[in-house]
Amino acid sequence: MNTHNPLTRRSFLRNSIAAMATVAIVPRHILGGAGHTPPSEILTRAVIGTGGMGMGHVNTINTTCKLLAVCDVDSNHLAQAVKAGGPDCKGYKDFREVLARKDIDIVHVPTPPHWHAIISIAAAKAGKDIWCEKPMTRTIAEGRAVVAAVKKHKRIFRLNTWFRFQDNFYGMGVPVKDIRKAVMHGMLGDGPLKVTLNASTGFDWKFYWIGRTDLTPQAVPSELDYDFWLGPAPYKPYHPHRVHGTFRGYWDYDGGGLGDMGQHYLDPVQYILGKDNESPVEIESDAPVQDTDAVGTFRTIRMKYKDGTEIILDGENQDKQAAFIAGSKGKIFKGMKADIPNFEQTLKGLKDPEPMVTDFVHAVKTRSKFALNEVNGHRSCTLVNLAKIALQTGRPLRYDSKKETFIGDKAANAYLDQPMRGNWKLS
Repeated sequence: MNTHNPLTRRSFLRNSIAAMATVAIVPRHILGGAGHTPPSEILTRAVIGTGGMGMGHVNTINTTCKLLAVCDVDSNHLAQAVKAGGPDCKGYKDFREVLARKDIDIVHVPTPPHWHAIISIAAAKAGKDIWCEKPMTRTIAEGRAVVAAVKKHKRIFRLNTWFRFQDNFYGMGVPVKDIRKAVMHGMLGDGPLKVTLNASTGFDWKFYWIGRTDLTPQAVPSELDYDFWLGPAPYKPYHPHRVHGTFRGYWDYDGGGLGDMGQHYLDPVQYILGKDNESPVEIESDAPVQDTDAVGTFRTIRMKYKDGTEIILDGENQDKQAAFIAGSKGKIFKGMKADIPNFEQTLKGLKDPEPMVTDFVHAVKTRSKFALNEVNGHRSCTLVNLAKIALQTGRPLRYDSKKETFIGDKAANAYLDQPMRGNWKLS
């Protein structure tokens, strides 16, 4: 096991510079100079998966850290990333070669979701901190395995969705902090609460981001290692709609618009409701019968917690008058409009939610838990995966939030994990 600790390397360099200073004057440029970060303090990173979202990680995400490596199984994607990465950036086809480098501190994982768990766990074992795309994992069992690996290897993990701690929350048009504050101080009532996500409250799910059932086998393009792209997923004949931007339409790799956007939408809801440590116990969907391969649409998915609080995913925007969140004492609508007397004035006088660590580089350097980490991220990804399983089974489900298994439903429990092809495994 690689026990490389990025702080050890940086501490060694700092101590070396301090020793030099006792016998000579160290030039300012060695220490970084005014307005510059000393070289010993610069974290390094690699990006594994350089397709559409991956190039965002290459060019604009976490750029205070030095990019040393990029990796992709598509040679065209890889060439583009190497060119954008600069003179110190090396390209790889196999992510395991990237993880073997001892000079890389942080690994970004913007691959398709069926790779997220395997690469994140391997990165943790290699002593790397992890910046992972959403959804965190494609299955609930994969999420549990990532949580265990990050804890065991004492790594820092973050998900690339940010609405619980910064920016305006999609269709709501406001940050979530004040909504959380209203809920935690009981302004909507003591519960249960009801959250509705639909087009009227600002959430459209990329609704028609679905798969196709008419795929015919085609020749694999020379630039793509399709077998490696599939990795742990079941073998299916190549068709261009299965890979790159449209892979989200197939259960083996993601979950349609629900899989793509679900954690963006549901993680802030989980935070608002104060449900970071639990999952719904009842899940039910109203949807057309789903194909076993291609993801379809849904009309409604309902998820209920033990205390009766509900999350409604209204795919077809049936309730056009819905509030974003409603309780016994009032409602909050899109744009933070509320039907509660003196709402804004009262809210200003209330205590803010607990602060969070929202700077990932700071979290890595101080070994602090990031705001959206493997633990709460697993729970919000579980919301997505529960909704997917409800669609796939087509029947009401009961879920044990502590054991993280379905109650009395062997067929539903089969969806908790996915048998992996070949030699790929989570451990």
